[in-house]
Amino acid sequence: MVTKRILNVSDDGTDQPMKKQMRRLPSFATVIRDVVREKSLQTFCSSLEPLLRRVVREEVEHGLIDVVQSLQSSKSTQMQIQPFEQSKLQLTFSNKLSLPIFTGSRIRGEDDIPLQIFLVNSNRDGRSVTSSLPSPIKIEIVVIDGDFPSDNRHDWTQNDFNSSIVKERAGKRPLLAGEVLLTLKEGVASIGDLSFTDNSSWIRSRNFRIGARVIPGSYEGERIKEAMTEAFVVKDHRGELYKKHYPPSLLDKVWRLEKIGKDGTFHRKLAEEGINTVQDFLKLWVVNPTCLRRILGGGMSDKVWEGTVKHARTCSMGNNKFYLYRGTCCAVLLNPICQVAGAILNGITYSVNDLNESHKACVEQQVLEAFENWNSVEEVNGLSYDSVPLQCMD
Repeated sequence: MVTKRILNVSDDGTDQPMKKQMRRLPSFATVIRDVVREKSLQTFCSSLEPLLRRVVREEVEHGLIDVVQSLQSSKSTQMQIQPFEQSKLQLTFSNKLSLPIFTGSRIRGEDDIPLQIFLVNSNRDGRSVTSSLPSPIKIEIVVIDGDFPSDNRHDWTQNDFNSSIVKERAGKRPLLAGEVLLTLKEGVASIGDLSFTDNSSWIRSRNFRIGARVIPGSYEGERIKEAMTEAFVVKDHRGELYKKHYPPSLLDKVWRLEKIGKDGTFHRKLAEEGINTVQDFLKLWVVNPTCLRRILGGGMSDKVWEGTVKHARTCSMGNNKFYLYRGTCCAVLLNPICQVAGAILNGITYSVNDLNESHKACVEQQVLEAFENWNSVEEVNGLSYDSVPLQCMD
């Protein structure tokens, strides 16, 4: 028992603690490795710190820049919108355009009146009154796409208007020639010589508008809204050479009438019979419509024939212009297309309504003679039929 206890004491009291102490002591290699690892970590942290500082600084700077730009953009948007909402001044054209418009032809207003631009001030009740500024301002005339503004809205911005300006095609002259820069004085500017140099068929809408804007940088003040005309087509000038006239004039070439094309079949047929003008056409239609219809032939349908005659009859006869033909049995007074205005038989003056059947037969004969001898008629201007000194030939 004593021996066992002694052994146990020896195991527990002396040998075992010593072994534990020996296991807890690190080796030299471990100590060296730990030292190197700690130093490497310190070096890594020292190297990483500037990098982290730079990254953080750059991110902060980027964030500040974004905030500043956002504030500036918001301020700019407010500055753009505010004048539009507050501005009551705008340019406007005085009247509508005279249509159609051809390249090279002067642009005019309706009734051949020169175009004018007015500066107006819209009141709260919606009415507009002519306004003026203390000093003249510069106005530019531009071409606008016919599709602008979309949905016919009238609340466009200055940027919207400017982005819709149409420029000339590559290699072409500027779209507008003439007075494109104007001075607005006392609220009014007149457009004198202005014309298009190109047609409108090459843009998607195939239509132009004429716009007027204040020249950028020439005026400081509240926004003046731009003016625009209605949309229209610009045709090549060569098309004007062949266009029909409404109404036609007596001396117009006969191909100015509807359905009679220049150098076409009907034109050639009429020319072969000496019918060269609208007056020639109408004279034969009055005297012998069957003959005229036969000249045009079956190639012209009855519907086309009626349309051509209807167009010709819109022709103006002129003011108090008559032709006197002194025949063998009476004298007749005719208008420019051989319609009877009056006659004298046996020294008595008759109006058309006073002629009896026998008189009418005589007058009709004289009308045919007058038609066939038109070079022999006497032109009488400014007189009515009952004031013309008619004398029967013996």
